[in-house]
Amino acid sequence: MRQATAVANAAGLVAGYALDALLGDPRRGHPVAGFGRAAGALERRVYRPDRTAGAVFTTLAVGAPVLLGAAATVATRRHPVLRGLLVAAGTWTVLGGRTLRHEAGVMGSALRGGDLPAARRRLGHLCGRDPSALDESELARATVESVAENTSDAVVAPLVWGAVAGLPGLLGYRAANTLDAMVGHRSPRYARFGTPSARLDDVLNLVPARLTGLLTIAVAPTADGDRARAWHVWRRDRDDHPSPNAGQCEAAMAGALGVRLGGRNVYFGRSEVRPFLGDGPRPEARHLRRAARISGAVGLAALAIAAAYPLTVGLLVDAAGRRALRGRRPRLVPAGNALPARAAAAVRLAGPRAVDAAAGRGWGR
Repeated sequence: MRQATAVANAAGLVAGYALDALLGDPRRGHPVAGFGRAAGALERRVYRPDRTAGAVFTTLAVGAPVLLGAAATVATRRHPVLRGLLVAAGTWTVLGGRTLRHEAGVMGSALRGGDLPAARRRLGHLCGRDPSALDESELARATVESVAENTSDAVVAPLVWGAVAGLPGLLGYRAANTLDAMVGHRSPRYARFGTPSARLDDVLNLVPARLTGLLTIAVAPTADGDRARAWHVWRRDRDDHPSPNAGQCEAAMAGALGVRLGGRNVYFGRSEVRPFLGDGPRPEARHLRRAARISGAVGLAALAIAAAYPLTVGLLVDAAGRRALRGRRPRLVPAGNALPARAAAAVRLAGPRAVDAAAGRGWGR
């Protein structure tokens, strides 16, 4: 049964990835959008400008999808086909690889056609920067950086958590990542309230972001990139980014494309200056197609790892856990020939015949 469940989880991840690759995000009634509206309503009820209220908000908003996924997991423990279908639906819901690559393509087409107004209008689909004063190079840079970071957030990380924790992992990760986008950014309103959501997202992305960086290096030749250069830039620049995770992805992408990322970013109401990542020229429209190609290759590599995990490491971890639980169960047979306290009390109260009664109840050897 455990083998069948592992196969169902792996098959569900593959099927969900295929659905995202073929269909992309649902145009209407997207479950993540529905979650966002529900989380917004919850925020309005519990908001206070402090971290305690933010922690309550994060716990409730992430805990509900996790519990829903756990309940579905328990309900389908003896129904592997149904489990596989649920995991496939959950995977399709939380992935965003096709949409990410599509947006990069649309941006590239606008820039190659010299249509800066259209490109500026489109940037909001990728990131939250103010596009009003951005030229072609800055729009291309914003796109490359967004593709690099969101390859982890929208593809690799969901697959990793789906492989490790099944349906609860898929739903819980997407909930945490959505909250980070909603309240995790620095602003007067969310400076303290949004901190728990931002920190949770950071923790959940520690492993996926580093995996994304390594996979970007590995697949760099698919977009005419240089693995050695990508490896060098990643090792040198990955920790220069203010985010503990985004720099892992962006440095590897900069090295793979042979461009320089980073610089001054202007958001609505604030700006920040980030260190440069990589060497070479600033990105241009021609780099966006290569970035999308690398993102797609990274997604396929991550899918292979995620699908293999339940059938290999997952089964080993499950077996080790069961052995550990068996080893911690209380022993019913005492050491030597000594009777347990309950049996000894029976002997004192009822005489020697109580020994036979105790043995009959399983107290003796």
